[in-house]
Amino acid sequence: MEIKVLGALSLSCEDRRSAVASKRASTVLTLLAMSPQAPVPFDQLVDELWADQVMTNSRNALQAIVSRLRRLLQSVTGDKGDEIVRTGSNGYLLDVAPESVDAHRFLALAEAGGNLVQRNPAEAIVKLEQALALWHGPALMDAREGTRCRIHAVHLEERRITAFEDLTAAKLAVDVERVSMAELRQLATEHSERERLSELLMLALYRDGRQAEALEVFHGARRRLATDLALEPGPALHLTYQAILKQDVVFGRPRRTPLYSGQAYSSQAS
Repeated sequence: MEIKVLGALSLSCEDRRSAVASKRASTVLTLLAMSPQAPVPFDQLVDELWADQVMTNSRNALQAIVSRLRRLLQSVTGDKGDEIVRTGSNGYLLDVAPESVDAHRFLALAEAGGNLVQRNPAEAIVKLEQALALWHGPALMDAREGTRCRIHAVHLEERRITAFEDLTAAKLAVDVERVSMAELRQLATEHSERERLSELLMLALYRDGRQAEALEVFHGARRRLATDLALEPGPALHLTYQAILKQDVVFGRPRRTPLYSGQAYSSQAS
């Protein structure tokens, strides 16, 4: 069975597929799927479902939701629902392998790819592209009303941007022409707090022979940081700016030690 949470929630097993029509069943399945093979306490599930409501029979209501979820899982997999969602002494457990959930496959591939960026960028590109291809919409989009699911969603979205940053760094190490300038520019603008995006965009533009545009990215990032966060760019962004002013990077030829890795320069940006 495969459970998809990186977008609309869905279940599949061989040629059988199903969405989860019930919003509360979606919330329960999503929360269980974020920690497969580990019990989620009853009180956490109740709080996720009815945090703002007074429930006198919350345990019975939760049991009814789980019963519907088990029937759905059985219809998709052919296995007994109570063997997939197991009842423990203090909660419910989703008895599936972590790799059955796309979010966990994404996290494993993103970590493996990130660890390969410096020593094997070509292999890093393969793993990171596989990781990002798992996404088909906002994380946990059908279960964002509860606090715990929102926290999981934020973490996954942040990890998605990190994976994109790692992928861009790996592509720069192989061939600047493989970098999506438009996508990189859009993300750098939308996420002004993530200075690494601006550093990568500056380096990509410079290696593409667009020094003036690269320098303007720094000034734009500086303005957004000041306006949005009342902050100045950090040392790494300043060092990237200064290195481009000095034409420290050979056009079209990746550095042995990438500029964005934090290599120090003696000059400071004015």
